[in-house]
Amino acid sequence: MLTTKTHAIRVLLVDDHEVIRVGLRTVLGQNHGVSVVGEAGTMADAIQQTQRLKPDVILMDVRLPDGSGVDACREILGALPETRVIFLTSYADDDSVLAAVLAGAHGYVLKEIDSPGLLEAIRAVANGQSILDSSVTERALRWLRGLHDLPATPGTDQLSSQEERVVALVAEGKTNKEIAVTLGLSDKTVKNYLANVFQKLRITRRAQAAAFFVKRRG
Repeated sequence: MLTTKTHAIRVLLVDDHEVIRVGLRTVLGQNHGVSVVGEAGTMADAIQQTQRLKPDVILMDVRLPDGSGVDACREILGALPETRVIFLTSYADDDSVLAAVLAGAHGYVLKEIDSPGLLEAIRAVANGQSILDSSVTERALRWLRGLHDLPATPGTDQLSSQEERVVALVAEGKTNKEIAVTLGLSDKTVKNYLANVFQKLRITRRAQAAAFFVKRRG
């Protein structure tokens, strides 16, 4: 039962696969406490539909054909901070989870979730709670909680300005290809920059680079 909302929770579905949107609309349409007010299959459409419809909750996929759901989340929350965003995705890797958390997401659940679980997550997030699937967020959240305890990392002062830019884009959840497009570089050059960054920071994972960036900017 809703405790802070008396009207049906207005939900926007964002996924590039129509069959998934149809399935979600069918499942959510069977519940009188939830109303699907719109759908979007791209990042641009998600931002436009959110501005037009002002939903309570957005079910957002991580990968979209014209960009990242993480970027869409960041832009949407910057313009409409009252909107709540749940990532509903097949991707359980730490990098995606950490990027979603850093973008301000209020929930992160896997598409294998059952219908009652999804409805419970929507209600909880609409009522101001955060839902982060413990099976996929434990390591990422441990990195976030431990940011203030991270020691000074040898080699951090030796990062070039371009390497700093690459790390910043990693922290935004961008792929190597997206970073290459943003900076006007080749995929191979981006990989070389990341290899240098990993060596200088003595790390092995993109999420560790993202955590380093957050600490440096915190």
